[in-house]
Amino acid sequence: MVRMEILFLLLSAFVFSSSSVEAGFIGVNYGRVADNLPPPENVVALLKTIGVTNVKLYDADPSVLRALAGSGIEAVVTVPNELLATAATRRNFALAWVQRNVAPYYPSTLVKFVAVGNEVFADPNNLTDFLVPAMRNFHAALAQLGLDGVVKVSSPIALTALQTSYPPSSGAFRPDLAEPVMRPMLELLHQTGSYMMVNAYPFFAYEDNTDAISLDYALFQPNSGVVDAGSNLRYYSLLDAQIDAVFAAMSALSYDDIKIVLSETGWPSKGDKKETGAGLANAAAYNGNLVRRILSGNAGTPMRPQADLDVYLFALFNENQKPGPESERNYGLFYPDEQKVYDIAFALGGDPRGRGRWNENRGRAISPAPSTERVSSTGATWCVANKMAGAVKLQAALDYACGEGGADCRAIQPGAACFHPNTLEAHASYAFNSYYQTQGRASGTCDFNGASLVVYQPPGKNGDVLATAPSLSGRREDMEFQSEEDEATEGAILQAEVGWVVAAERLSHMKIAEKVAQSIEETLMNPPGSKT
Repeated sequence: MVRMEILFLLLSAFVFSSSSVEAGFIGVNYGRVADNLPPPENVVALLKTIGVTNVKLYDADPSVLRALAGSGIEAVVTVPNELLATAATRRNFALAWVQRNVAPYYPSTLVKFVAVGNEVFADPNNLTDFLVPAMRNFHAALAQLGLDGVVKVSSPIALTALQTSYPPSSGAFRPDLAEPVMRPMLELLHQTGSYMMVNAYPFFAYEDNTDAISLDYALFQPNSGVVDAGSNLRYYSLLDAQIDAVFAAMSALSYDDIKIVLSETGWPSKGDKKETGAGLANAAAYNGNLVRRILSGNAGTPMRPQADLDVYLFALFNENQKPGPESERNYGLFYPDEQKVYDIAFALGGDPRGRGRWNENRGRAISPAPSTERVSSTGATWCVANKMAGAVKLQAALDYACGEGGADCRAIQPGAACFHPNTLEAHASYAFNSYYQTQGRASGTCDFNGASLVVYQPPGKNGDVLATAPSLSGRREDMEFQSEEDEATEGAILQAEVGWVVAAERLSHMKIAEKVAQSIEETLMNPPGSKT
């Protein structure tokens, strides 16, 4: 009876957390600073094929809005920065803009937000004073047309709006912005039920501080974490720290009830020589791990663990006419011919597009992007435990992988070659990777409901990945041993590559919930230290 009650509660929680209402969503930024992009109709078809239901535009182009009609895709339209001064001083201009760019299309085209400008504080034309008055006028225009209940107003800010961001608990807005701009903006968002839009790029922070910031910390890879001395919270990802710095800055102004939307984030697949960290493998790791985390319901941050974060990845396409360093033209998930730059899935069950894994060459001549990490020429990947998932979730997923999943877990049994380190995380990493490699590294086979992460460089012994692919490349170079101690395990690894068992089916919510229920029930019946 106890188990059935626990199972029901857990199933409810799993279904609830995976619903589109409560869990965060993954959208994309559809920039068009290029001369070789497909027509909007093709782009909408692409979005529907890969399962993306939210798109952010940098304008309100009629051809794009018409193409989105009837698609079910929710859109953010943007008022260009150069119009803010006029919109702030002429209320009728804001009304005319909404009448021309929102009202004729809604509800066939699901306009969700009007973004008033983009990173206005960073604009060299000094438009800051116009921002909040313009936002008020656009909201008034929506209200006058009866659209304010369904279309919200916001304005994406960059992290340069912060005076301090480290540690996250000390996050604060710049003195020139806090009272004159941010407080009235937050009050408007609070009154209208809107969200704070934030553009955050861990890539920039890593690129400028490679001596102080771990690449794993920036890419959502397994790491020892960073403790915030002010709050005593431990952070395992740089993005979490950046978001919590904004939460802290908002809290300092007594606004704790406004949701943050990540209006831009991404990682470039190519960069100039001086752009350390730009590269295909890192871009795939950052965006892939972020997508899996959001869709699995683990979007909360240490400061706001229950927060559901909505994310717009930057960007949909590589844009060949963007100025600046090489990276600016290489943030895209897709090439202009609609082929993937690298493979990530927008659904936990795999890529609905039905395409195979990323082929690094893709029939093109691609020069390796400068990078500090070793990237396997085979495009090899590994699956490791996500320590942020917690012990209960890791144990349940480990039980599944070693049981019904068919992972070869003999090497992590007591007395076996890979039993040490004897930790849940180490054993889970071994089992998850065994399952993942057995499944041919297929999309969706390293999610375990958020208990695992894909990594793109072979971890060392402390990374706890000891199982390798049985025959994906036929070469031992796929696994790099970081030390002599690691090398001593190679015999066990070779043994683990023999007799791989094909798993019966992919991990489902029902199975994981049942395993968790069983684990909790056993703990209740046999608490630690009791005799059985």
